[in-house]
Amino acid sequence: MAKDITYRELQKSVTALSKQVVRSSETIQQHGRHIADEAQDTARTAEGIAALGVDPDTVAETQHLARLMDGLSDSAHAYASAADTTAKSARAAHAQNQASHGGIAAAVARSTVQTDNLHREWLREE
Repeated sequence: MAKDITYRELQKSVTALSKQVVRSSETIQQHGRHIADEAQDTARTAEGIAALGVDPDTVAETQHLARLMDGLSDSAHAYASAADTTAKSARAAHAQNQASHGGIAAAVARSTVQTDNLHREWLREE
């Protein structure tokens, strides 16, 4: 069953969601950069062990791990990019909410008339 939500609750929820998505996106970007650095270190390790004459299978596995980590880093960056898009959508929803309902909420807040008993269908009419 749908729950009625007030303008202020909607405003607060959309703002909180936008901030949370932005923070999460930044965290994912940091993790992606860390994984990319680790992938480079692993690739250097593969080169180093190859120069030391370590068996070719171990070198190949280490190189393969570096490639996998690099791909994981790319995926993390793509995921963060999608999160940025989501954050922009949340900010747009917030702006639309303000444009659509901000004036009504301000008018109701300033009004000396008791609005508790207003019929909701009347408020929905444009």
